[in-house]
Amino acid sequence: QVQLVESGGGLVEAGDSLRLSCTASGGTFSMYAMGWFRQAPAKEREFVAAISWSGNSTLYADLVKGRFTISRDNAKNTVYLQMKSLKPEDTAVYYCAAGNRFVMVVTGNDAYWGQGTQVTVSS
Repeated sequence: QVQLVESGGGLVEAGDSLRLSCTASGGTFSMYAMGWFRQAPAKEREFVAAISWSGNSTLYADLVKGRFTISRDNAKNTVYLQMKSLKPEDTAVYYCAAGNRFVMVVTGNDAYWGQGTQVTVSS
């Protein structure tokens, strides 16, 4: 079973950039599709971005398209989420997800989860 640890969250101002990382252990990272989700206070967890095991396919939520970029380094067992032009509404706990199939890290169903990292964007 894969274990996921997120890092890179913090407090930034609107318009700033931030890069989140998620490092996996306990499994064959290159076999997993990876994704990022987020959950703001009093809101449901929502899909942010996903990347296939090879990195050739990516998918983004409309709210972040053009501002966020998901990438992965299979040699480092790490997936990244580069966030630019951050807005206060991006404030949330960001979770990393891994799945044997791409659909798992888009829906979150049957995915493995990290513990989350807080991102706070001040106005």
